Amino acid sequence: MLQDPAHKYVLENLSSAIFILDAQLNLVYFNPAAEMLLKVSHRRLESSRFDQLFGRMDPTLLKELGAIMETGHTYTQRESEFILVNASTILVDCTVSSASLDGKQVLIVEMQQKDRLVRISREEQLHENQETAKTLIRGLAHEIKNPLGGIRGAAQLLDAELNEESLHEYTNVIIAEADRLRSLVDRMLGTNRALSLCAINIHEILERICSLVNAESGKKVRIIKDYDPSIPEFKGDKSQLIQGFLNIAKNALQALDKQVAAGEPASITFKTRILRQFTIGHTRHPLAMRIDILDNGPGIPKDLLQSIFYPMISGRAEGTGLGLSITQSIFTRHNGLVECESLPGSTNFIVYLPLELSS
Repeated sequence: MLQDPAHKYVLENLSSAIFILDAQLNLVYFNPAAEMLLKVSHRRLESSRFDQLFGRMDPTLLKELGAIMETGHTYTQRESEFILVNASTILVDCTVSSASLDGKQVLIVEMQQKDRLVRISREEQLHENQETAKTLIRGLAHEIKNPLGGIRGAAQLLDAELNEESLHEYTNVIIAEADRLRSLVDRMLGTNRALSLCAINIHEILERICSLVNAESGKKVRIIKDYDPSIPEFKGDKSQLIQGFLNIAKNALQALDKQVAAGEPASITFKTRILRQFTIGHTRHPLAMRIDILDNGPGIPKDLLQSIFYPMISGRAEGTGLGLSITQSIFTRHNGLVECESLPGSTNFIVYLPLELSS
């Protein structure tokens, strides 16, 4: 099939994955984009049935394939999720049509991957929201700190004029609370200190976090390590990165409090992987890394999930809502990003960091 070199040239240079199937749904042709989409070799694809290429596919699509061969209609499924044989998930727009090729009726399946587009769109929205929050906080901090300074100064002057010792307690409370509010505002603004860059091994940082988690939990939380040893060193601010990862790990520990108290299994998994030709924000990096910090806690409520990186947003009554906001700021300064995926029984904070940090 596809003896015409012109047709073959066009199909092999498409960015969309193209599969041509016979009446038994066996593959008779696939282009290089199809190999890249499924992450399998040419030999693995040859003479395979289409449905055998996936760990799981939508049964509706499988049913439609047989119907299209008979009716000749075109079928399109938007943002359809497929599980590959390596257990990874892809999100694609899938279009199926029938055609006559070399006198035989065939099905043409076109798949356009949406994962990357959806993720980039989500990252852009997250970045815009973060910049909006920063602008709001800067303005709010200015409006708060100015009168706070006046209140504190007036309390100090009043304290100096008081003759009765018992009244000093009230002015001391005013001064202490003004200092507390000023400290809170400074934490909201985050650090303006320039990054102190040095060569860092990501696993050295994670081992430090694991030690701190073990110490804080009294070794009641199981630590699982799934490291990719091929990840090279990168340039970053070690103390800030430790703080960023520690904030995430502490969140995971707090989420597991009830499970630990009840004697139920509680675990945190630290997983690292290398990524090639990966886009973070608007920049495509030849090499990047992905760090997953996964806990088996109750999960984050869906209505809170989209706003957890905003300042003053917390799922705990005693929380300040500053930890994750500061964490996002730390990774942003390293040209990276942190995202969160959560379902009941599984919360995953995913950190993306480039392996070449521009100065």
